Parts: sequence; structure tokens; C-alpha cells
Amino acid sequence: MCELKIFSGRANPKLASDICESLHLELGSITLGKFPDGENYCKIDDDVRGRDVFLIQPTCPPVNDNLMELLIMIDSCKRASASRITAVVPYYGYARQDRKDEGRVPITAKLVANMITRAGADRVLTMDLHAPQIQGFFDVPVDHLYAAPVLNAHFLAKGYDIEDIVVVSPDEGSIKRAIGHSKRLGGRLAIVDKRRDNSMITVQKNIIGGPVEGKICFMFDDMISTAGSILGAADLVRKAGAKEIHLGATHGVLCGKAIENISQADINSICVTNTIPLPPEKHLACIEVLSVAGLLAEAIRRIHHHQSLSEMFRPPESPNDK
Repeated sequence: MCELKIFSGRANPKLASDICESLHLELGSITLGKFPDGENYCKIDDDVRGRDVFLIQPTCPPVNDNLMELLIMIDSCKRASASRITAVVPYYGYARQDRKDEGRVPITAKLVANMITRAGADRVLTMDLHAPQIQGFFDVPVDHLYAAPVLNAHFLAKGYDIEDIVVVSPDEGSIKRAIGHSKRLGGRLAIVDKRRDNSMITVQKNIIGGPVEGKICFMFDDMISTAGSILGAADLVRKAGAKEIHLGATHGVLCGKAIENISQADINSICVTNTIPLPPEKHLACIEVLSVAGLLAEAIRRIHHHQSLSEMFRPPESPNDK
């Protein structure tokens, strides 16, 4: 793997370090900073000529700073004659702006894809996009990973009885995700009927399926932002008699009043992954951070050796089939 070089931006250096540890590689040396006027500065300290380069940089808050830093890193490697540049973006910012839901608004997810491509990225590695169709926004290959195996393994290790489990979809858009988790965790499936009043406010109305009374309920989403939507669904499930409620999400954005909302919620636990670093002030007793470094490291290894990534997500045997 002597031709492989991995560099990290400043968005999540700990994740990059863990990935390199899994691959038994040293993290590439790069100098990043700002000029006095606030413009970003980048210098690749290692030789990358003819190398297969992976740049690890989630575009999490502060989104604009991290996105610009990623673009500059890509351009630096391109001008240094890297053989191939893969932008590893575990969390893809602006993903929720993926369509025109009203007049005179942008499709920013497409704009960001254009910027990454035009900067010089040859392919993109990302995880749990908010909208899977964003893959089609890129004119370069996109490898889309899922954190579901990591989340499922965490909950399976708890040893819950299958008969007590109900996987609850927090809204209609998450049904496919809930079905996938249900096949691995077992148990029944329920769906929360969510109605959106506007772009900021949602109201949970009914529970379809289940039943959830006296059950251990798991709810999954791709991200937890302000946590209002998934906690509203959890509150409805709790009122319906759920014994325990556990939430899981790939991206713990946790912005706005998320921490305040979570601290007041009647839930048992929340699991997020380390695609986004969780600062100390957001650490609550009920929040557990799981690592996807091993998953990303294996994907990078397979991309470097031109091997299939789909083998990493071969459907497991369902507990319901035993």
C-alpha cells in the first residue's frame, strides 16, 4: 500500500487518525491554516506525485469553512500531480437542499457536487446521504456507505429478546431504513405518521403497525439535527406504552436546541457515529458515539485495490428466519 496516501482536513482529524490506525498507515503531513484576512491556506507536506490520495473531510459545521478547506486540499493535490484523488466526505453538508420545493430556491446539494468535481476529485466516498439520489449529482464515481452494520451490532450486543423488539420508522420517508434494521434486529415494524406543517415544524399523528405497548422500540434516522422530529415520534411511541426507546443515527449534527431537547426527552439512549466530532459540551449521559473508522478504512482499502464495496453490505440472515 506504498502508493496510498491519506490526509485529513481540520473537520475531524480524530476520525482520520483512527482510519489510518486501522490500515496501519501514517497520516499524511499537511499544513492548514488561515491568512490574516481569513482566507484558507493549505500546503501538502508529503510527496503525492503519482499517488492514490484520500482526503478525509466531513463538511459538518462550520460547513462553509470545512467545504472550502476540502476544495483547496483537492486543488493542492491535483496541482501536485496526484494520480487519483478521492474525497472522503463521511457527512455531506447541504444534503437537505436536494430539490426545488418552491420557486426561486437553489439545489445546493448539486452545486456542492459540482464544486467538488470541478476542484479535481476523481471519486467521492461518503456515508448515509440524506437523499440517495445525490449520488447522481456527481459526474464522478460515488461510493455510498451505510452505518447500519455498526448501529445494528451495537444493539444486537445488548441481547434483547426478539419478541420484545419493535423497529419504529419515525416517518414515512424512513420506512425502507426501518425495514433494513428490522431484518437484522428482528421484531415487528411500526411507522409514525408524520405531517409537515412547514420546512421547520413537523407534527406526529398516529402509529401504524406494532403494537409498541410494553415493547423495546428502536428508531433510526440518517441524522439528528435539532432532534425535534425524531423526539416527537419518540414521545408519541412513549405515550403509546413503549417500555424502552433507543434512537440511532449516523450523523449527530445536534445543532440549535438539540442538546436541550434531548436532555428533556423521555428516552433511554441515543447512538450516533463519529462521522461528525461531538464536542465536550454536547456529551450527555444518554448519548453514545460509535466508530465507523473501521468501515471507512475497509472501503478505502478496497477502493485502492479496485475491489468491490458491495461485498461489505451483503444482507445478513434475519433473526426472524431462525
